[in-house]
Parts: sequence; structure tokens; C-alpha cells
Amino acid sequence: MQTGKITKTDPDKKFRSVLSASTLAGDSVRNAAGEDLGKIDEIMIDIPTGRVAYAVLSFGGFLGMGDKLFAVPWSALKVDEDKKCFILNLDKQTIEAAPGFDKSNWPDMSDTTWGTEISTYYKVQPYWEGGGKTLSGGGRF
Repeated sequence: MQTGKITKTDPDKKFRSVLSASTLAGDSVRNAAGEDLGKIDEIMIDIPTGRVAYAVLSFGGFLGMGDKLFAVPWSALKVDEDKKCFILNLDKQTIEAAPGFDKSNWPDMSDTTWGTEISTYYKVQPYWEGGGKTLSGGGRF
């Protein structure tokens, strides 16, 4: 079964469409080729709308030290229920070159100029403009 952003092929496992943020933190992020792109560090919620805006992905470093953080628009991610991971339609070089930040210098994620740049990089529509829609040529699969 594939319902938009959730892939599930194992009929013996129960389908879950609502999950707690704490169960998602620490989940791995992979691309379609199975390459490791990091893990979910935080989930950022737009408080006025109650929508998930970004997943903060950590990548690189060693044992949590020196990790680079990336705010990935939630709409750019899919959940693979069977493998209990997220799928991001990017190759490893693209995530390595993505705009990022470190743990002590977070961007203002409510800044729509910053958010537009991030959404453009990941080829998705900003969440406050309807979000979840793929721009031509990329984004979700």
C-alpha cells in the first residue's frame, strides 16, 4: 500500500498514519538507493497552524560530535512503515551540499525568506503556501 507519503508493503504489519514525534526522532533517513542520509534529530511544528514544518536531519560527524544539521521541509520526506525510516529523494552529494547549520547556531525557522530558500533547494512548495506540493522536476516521489 502506498498512500501519498507512507509506503507500506507488509500486510502483516498494522498501518499507522498518526505517530508521536518522539517515536520519529532518531529514525534514519535514506534515499531511494538505500544510502544513509542521516537521522531525524528534531521535528519542528508551526505553532499557529499546528502543521509540521520541518524535520531537522543530522548528518556527518562521529558519535554525534560535529554533526551538521539540515532543516528538511516535511513535505520532502516520505515514511517507509516497513523499514521504519524516512525516504528523502536526494543523492548523498546533494544533502552534503544542502544549506545547513550547527547545533549552536539555529536559523530562524519562522523567517519566510529563509524558508523559501530551503523549500526551493528541496524542490517543494513552502508549507505556508499549501505545502506538500512538489515543484516541477523534483521533491517527492
